Amino acid sequence: MKNTLCALLAAICCQFAFAQQEEKLFNLGIEARADYQREYIDGDAINDNCGFKGKFLNIRVDGQLNDKFSYSYRQRLNKEHSDRSFFDATDWVYLKYQANEHWAVSAGKQVVAIGGYEYDRAPIDLYFCSEYWNNIPCYQFGVNLMYTFNKGADQLLAQVCESPFRQPDKDMYAANLMWYGSHGWFNTIYSVNMIEYLPGEFINYITLGNKFNVGDFSLELDLMNRAVEDQTFFLKDFSVMSELSYAPSDKVNVFAKATYDVNNSDKVGDYCVTAGTEITHVGAGVEYYPLENKSLRLHAIFSQTIGSDRKAGVALMPEQAYASIGLKWKMDLLSFNLKK
Repeated sequence: MKNTLCALLAAICCQFAFAQQEEKLFNLGIEARADYQREYIDGDAINDNCGFKGKFLNIRVDGQLNDKFSYSYRQRLNKEHSDRSFFDATDWVYLKYQANEHWAVSAGKQVVAIGGYEYDRAPIDLYFCSEYWNNIPCYQFGVNLMYTFNKGADQLLAQVCESPFRQPDKDMYAANLMWYGSHGWFNTIYSVNMIEYLPGEFINYITLGNKFNVGDFSLELDLMNRAVEDQTFFLKDFSVMSELSYAPSDKVNVFAKATYDVNNSDKVGDYCVTAGTEITHVGAGVEYYPLENKSLRLHAIFSQTIGSDRKAGVALMPEQAYASIGLKWKMDLLSFNLKK
């Protein structure tokens, strides 16, 4: 019996050592976030948005089919979907083919390739956002072509996908070109976009997402300009999003954030920041990670909007105050390795 146990233990150890060199065929995990929050508009409590709230419950599956093909899938379990499509609650599900160190292509439901750091961050990691972010449907079916160069520091991504503003009975698309840059203290997520808001009618974006790292400080600064046909392109319809972070240790992050959205045009076509909008959103918060692997996060935030009266149906309202404390956690549930 003793020899059998020793042999079994040795086999397990060998299998574990071999597994460290294998790629993941299948990795299943979940992440969730719950908050206690308070919301007020002009001093009046919004009871529907006060109290304990389950904010996110995501399931994610990633893996490698072989050394060329990989896949990723994320389903938001707390998000409603229509009877027409289960994929309404699917953030992404795609297959990627890595031809070589430079070229790759992916197809499926993916993030619409629009620049900016606020837009790029996972929703579960955001607490208060710009008017634009609150109204853009950012996951659509399409195809990406990626070219990586400069020893991996830069990547160009060309995308054709369904328009974020598509309607069930209309055939509408978007064409996007994005640049990811990673250069130490300076990083970028820039894009130019042509997006149909009606069949044959386009709204165009130029988005400059910048990130500056200096010591324990990090500044994200996004500049987005939008224009439809026959509209003055610059400084009529635009957004600015900025966040300054200070991380004195691996466990603590303190941040202050401000966003400004304005649309002074008289053109229909921007469904995210509608004509007549001018709103500022400011706030601050702190995050604490008690575990070394950062699988648990505690947070506390406060934000306030400043702006003029606007049309009904928008995400942010004038004199809107929001406070929240909560936690996020993530767990790896199951994984299998790909033997070579």
